[in-house]
Amino acid sequence: MRTKVAIIGAGPAGLLLGRLLERQGIDTVIIERRSPDYVLGRIRAGVLEQGTVELLEKADVSERMHAEGLVHDGIELCFDGDKHRINFRELIGRTVMVYGQTEVTRDLMHAREVSGAQTIYEAEDVSLHDFDSDSPKVRFVKDGVAQEIACDFIAGCDGYHGVSRSSVPDGALKTFERVYPFGWLGILVDRPPVAEELIYAHHERGFALCSMRSPTRSRYYVQVSADEKVEDWSDERFWDELRRRVDQETADHLVIGPSIEKSIAPLRSFVAEPLRFGRLFLAGDAAHIVPPTGAKGLNLAASDVGCLAEALVEYYGEKSSAGIDHYSQRVLGRVWKAERFSWWMTSILHTFPDTDTFARRLQRAEFDYLVSSDAAARSLAENYTGLPF
Repeated sequence: MRTKVAIIGAGPAGLLLGRLLERQGIDTVIIERRSPDYVLGRIRAGVLEQGTVELLEKADVSERMHAEGLVHDGIELCFDGDKHRINFRELIGRTVMVYGQTEVTRDLMHAREVSGAQTIYEAEDVSLHDFDSDSPKVRFVKDGVAQEIACDFIAGCDGYHGVSRSSVPDGALKTFERVYPFGWLGILVDRPPVAEELIYAHHERGFALCSMRSPTRSRYYVQVSADEKVEDWSDERFWDELRRRVDQETADHLVIGPSIEKSIAPLRSFVAEPLRFGRLFLAGDAAHIVPPTGAKGLNLAASDVGCLAEALVEYYGEKSSAGIDHYSQRVLGRVWKAERFSWWMTSILHTFPDTDTFARRLQRAEFDYLVSSDAAARSLAENYTGLPF
């Protein structure tokens, strides 16, 4: 089997890259170790930057997103019950779109299926070979039969635990990491959201977030210690804790119900450098992880593959390697700015084990500065809605 670009991973990053290349006439094969149902069963983020929305439009997979997604002009920040709205549209003329990552993946899967482009699911023992030469290969086992794909390039879009980054030779990769001493306990509930926009709340008991997936489905989170177990949290306990951490008006208007999904997500910051190794490129969670506080995970993955698609189109169309030669430098510049923003949001909204009275006063001062300074609010709005790709 032969293709121009072998894409490892059929999550949103791999599928979006495949779709962008397909629309430019560049053949791809996507190799995924899980089943389609498993991929769609992952519960992930739901806030899309304006640039991500524009990429999905470019990929011609935006019709359902525009019909069902929720355009948000801002967010609300709350500190010990004091609430303030940051209006993105007024400050910088930009917005975000609330549309679940599962739905983005579903739309991309459908488009690829309709086009007939090849995706190989439930591929076992995937391995990458010769990407330091002009003839890279991907080997895997499907239905008990060993197979090989020859290609020009390999795009590693297979996540933090995937085979792509682990295939890089020892010593060629430098990593930077920070593991936070807490996680987010999240529940999904078929009840209307408590507010029209997201509410980020800081409380001495810990962080809380009121979010949504649709006008009838809500997503809520509370900060918990890293050693908490999800089975120790009944729905009743979760709702009681959420009410304590948000402002009184929000607590009074919560529409509670039985959870349809409940999980704890650890928080980590991670970056690998560089992101190109011969003809292997890393993108998305294979390259970096951000805490979910700044809503950057999916958006960074989208900007990665948008940049990589441009570079590959330039390579095949103009016979120029300039784009692929600068891919790592270009992407990492945006990644580190997103890491900074996500770290900043995490640091002002969460309670850390060593948070003393002085540290809490500093967090409060940061909040007060945000709500009193147009310049500070514009900076938040610019970063939240997305820096230029």
